[in-house]
Amino acid sequence: MSRSVALIGAGAMGGAIGTRLAETNTRLLVFDLDPAKVAVLVEKGATAATSAASAAADADAVILSLNSLRIVRAAIFGPAGVAEGARKGTLIIDMSSIDPEATRALAADAAAAGLRWVDCPLSGGAPKALSGQLTCMAGGEPADVEEAGAVLAEVASNFTHMGPSGAGQTTKLINQVLCGLNFLAVAEATALAEAAGVDAAKIPEALRGGRADSAILQEYMPRFASRDYRPTGRIDNMVKDLNGAQDLARQTGIAMPMTVVCAEIHRLLTAVGCGAMDQAALMEFWSRRTPSP
Repeated sequence: MSRSVALIGAGAMGGAIGTRLAETNTRLLVFDLDPAKVAVLVEKGATAATSAASAAADADAVILSLNSLRIVRAAIFGPAGVAEGARKGTLIIDMSSIDPEATRALAADAAAAGLRWVDCPLSGGAPKALSGQLTCMAGGEPADVEEAGAVLAEVASNFTHMGPSGAGQTTKLINQVLCGLNFLAVAEATALAEAAGVDAAKIPEALRGGRADSAILQEYMPRFASRDYRPTGRIDNMVKDLNGAQDLARQTGIAMPMTVVCAEIHRLLTAVGCGAMDQAALMEFWSRRTPSP
């Protein structure tokens, strides 16, 4: 019999994770406050749940894909939350990106409620989830992390136990610093290429295999060049993660001047209404400041 998994949160990322699980013989129960998002996964074979509690009641593991600490805590410990319905010992796999210290508090509260907790943020976005090639960095007890890896075997091709509770979220913040700076560098380079009359869409192939090459260069410079803003992530989510990295830097006394600039540009775009747009919309930073011909 296939494993039964509850998915709480079926947005852009959760929907992609749910799609992959449904397509790879996982018995999937889904809850999201937006019925339309649930309906998309029901069409792929998932079962709709009326609450997080009811989704968890019949699940061997619960995956969370949510946008903030407040929402994660409410989904687990709020009215009709996972803790009300889950069996004792149920494994919670939190694939959200939240603060490491808050994660440790959630794990402690989950343990007090008889639940097991693995923080398991990800990298690769919706496209990698759909192809089963996510990179996941996990924190928690070794046996729990091993079980989480088995649950996500069809979703993640790179799954690493980074240490105790919170270590996965710390690694994700580091990942986001690297991604945020890379996104911004590639967008800036695209703007320069365009201003200089070079076809930016040809640059990834020209630089393939060289030191400047990266997954973000290959995927995003063509999207930057064509202003392809189809949603696979959100600028305001990057703001949240870079804020978290800056908080951690203050706690550890590390200077991060490039991250500060990167975060400010993301904040500016959020302030002018681009927060819900994909990282590809970083090009709006230059578009809004470049005079028309």
